[in-house]
Amino acid sequence: MSVGPDSPAHGPAGGARVLRPPVRRRRGERSFRAAVGLGVLGALVPGAAFLAAGRRVLGAVTLVVFLLLVGGGVWLATGGRRTVLLTAVDTDQLLWVVAGVGLLALLWVAVVVAGFVMLVPRRLSSGRRALGALVVTVLVAAIVAPAVWASQLLLTQRELIAGVFDVDGRSATVEDTPDPFGNKERVNVLLLGGDGGEGREGVRTDTVIVASIDADTGDTVLFSLPRNLQDLPFPQDSPLHEVYPNGFEGANESDSLLNAVYRTGPAWYPGILGPTDDAGADFLKLGVGEALGLEIDYYVLVNLDGFSRLVDALGGITVNVNYYVPIGGDPGTGRLPDDYIAPGPDQHLDGVRALDFARGRFGLSDYDRMARQRCAIDAIIDAANPGTLLRKYQELAATTEDIVSTDIPRSALDDFVELGLLVKDASVRSVVFDVSVIDPAYPDYDRIRQIVQDALVPPAAPTGWAEEAPADGSTAPPSPVGEPAAPATVDGPAADVADACAYDPVRAQEALAAGEPPTYGG
Repeated sequence: MSVGPDSPAHGPAGGARVLRPPVRRRRGERSFRAAVGLGVLGALVPGAAFLAAGRRVLGAVTLVVFLLLVGGGVWLATGGRRTVLLTAVDTDQLLWVVAGVGLLALLWVAVVVAGFVMLVPRRLSSGRRALGALVVTVLVAAIVAPAVWASQLLLTQRELIAGVFDVDGRSATVEDTPDPFGNKERVNVLLLGGDGGEGREGVRTDTVIVASIDADTGDTVLFSLPRNLQDLPFPQDSPLHEVYPNGFEGANESDSLLNAVYRTGPAWYPGILGPTDDAGADFLKLGVGEALGLEIDYYVLVNLDGFSRLVDALGGITVNVNYYVPIGGDPGTGRLPDDYIAPGPDQHLDGVRALDFARGRFGLSDYDRMARQRCAIDAIIDAANPGTLLRKYQELAATTEDIVSTDIPRSALDDFVELGLLVKDASVRSVVFDVSVIDPAYPDYDRIRQIVQDALVPPAAPTGWAEEAPADGSTAPPSPVGEPAAPATVDGPAADVADACAYDPVRAQEALAAGEPPTYGG
């Protein structure tokens, strides 16, 4: 057959019949690829797929809503910290947020699916249909998975707030009112570290600190009381004053110390303060408040039994060690430590070793331990970076709910959020009532109250206080290994202790040069 100019193969109709099929395949191929690309773009920028499909009104409305949501998210991330925190402590609002996240994810999925339906050609091979379905499934999963994760975090936060801050809690020292702070100039919170756990009978509060916070500025003063303080007084209008007219007293000297009040007081006089969920904390609030001349508003108790779990959940903490820290050992029975944490900078400790670091006292003083506990808290704050908190929040929240108790009512959380925002940018100072300031066995409570008032309102021309701390940040000369360290404090208004946890190479090298501590046990 010859092919000429007038043959069907060269004619308009013939040419169309010969060339049209491959052209149609190429166009179909480009349409499918374009649909997939625009569909992915529509998932990233909701509304783009609708606009590409010619649905301008629907696409414009979807895009505007998306931009508003993005703008709101940027505002929350940059300037809406207060709103986020207030929402995070409101169990009802958290439920609404969970519902909103679910609805948003559902609508986003609907936008993605509808965009693909509008864009993808109707006639496709089975292979392309399967590929299109796979792309849509991946995009839907990319939307749903973060929404489920965010909802789980929000519900975990709600459970934490509901578990720690009991809306029906009973307290002998707190009245749940709509305006908890009222006209208070200062809010005083008792911070307790309970040394309970396996092998220990009851809870002894070895850490007793009062945080006195200026309600207008957030400026905070921390007052640390030694565990062996005796004769803790109680207010004259309290029923505790009737049974302890000369201050707190137990069956023996050990049970008469400050750290025994939480356990021994309620055991001897159950129900004396009326209905309450934590009588020991109420005993301490009244007694410590009277000792310092302050009205204690709330308490927060952290039980060290769960301290190691908290540290492990954070992936460990990093601390500076300036002297041998004993692991175990009992000064009362003479049982020697099992081992020591050697001096050195930037030591990374797991939960067990971090608890040893915070508890060790054999051959050292209570004030050494108090200082290390503050350093451990600082290290926990440093370890709690946003990435760690997001990855391990559920584990951290469960641990926190197990080890923290408080009488702060849920209705006061909004006020504490506002106060916390002030404290973050305010000054924090500390007064430690160690042996250079008071005699724990025979405390002068009038003098203690005067020191507290001086610290809260520093006089213009201070006199009679101890010398300033050395310029290198140390607060006391290095003590011999195995000997109690000299207390680090200032007799008078609060001192800045920001450098207390820094590495002291002189003291550390002296400890290392002395070799293993002579009290090392097998």
